[in-house]
Amino acid sequence: MEPDEERRGGVSALSLPGRITVAVAMAVVAVALAVHGAMVFLHVAPSNTLSKEHESVIDDYIYPEFEQNWKLFAPNPLQQNISVHARAMVTKDDGSSAKTGWVDLTAMDTENIRGNPFPSHVAQNELRRAWSFYNDYHDDEGKPSGYRGELSEKYVKRIVMRRFGPELNGGTVDRIQLRSAVTRVAAPKWSEERIDTKTEYWVLPWWAITKTDLQGEQ
Repeated sequence: MEPDEERRGGVSALSLPGRITVAVAMAVVAVALAVHGAMVFLHVAPSNTLSKEHESVIDDYIYPEFEQNWKLFAPNPLQQNISVHARAMVTKDDGSSAKTGWVDLTAMDTENIRGNPFPSHVAQNELRRAWSFYNDYHDDEGKPSGYRGELSEKYVKRIVMRRFGPELNGGTVDRIQLRSAVTRVAAPKWSEERIDTKTEYWVLPWWAITKTDLQGEQ
């Protein structure tokens, strides 16, 4: 064996089919990164002809996982604790209906985060961002505002049904209802500011569950 062949390693040491496979994989990754970068750029850039023409395509890709949000920073950081609760109306085998109690979905996420040095992105952000997305595109009566409003409603329903499952408390889930529990953060002890920390609830109408809302259930 020649000395140069002994020193050869990495991709160059692979067979021809192996090198082709690596090249194709790298090309796919490069294209995916380019598409992602273009979508995010068009989303955050000022409105233009291209972004207007392909608005629905961009929104489908961006929302809700890649939406940009700056509420953590000044001048208007969030000053509320917001919890999302859900309950279900189920139909039993004998045909009777029963209503479950409220389940604190946010508390479930908090429990998965607390004490975990590497909490998942889902536990930290999925429900929180989905609820923020819903609020941004619905009025006080829960009516959706355009396409994004309808998309956010479908997304929230899917999240709840992944947690509840199609069967709950011995019955089939037919409808679900959500509410938010909003509590303002109390002022620090050294402050003279007086803040009402009473929890306020915003209750949404009941939503019927369809097969589409159960997609992804195992």
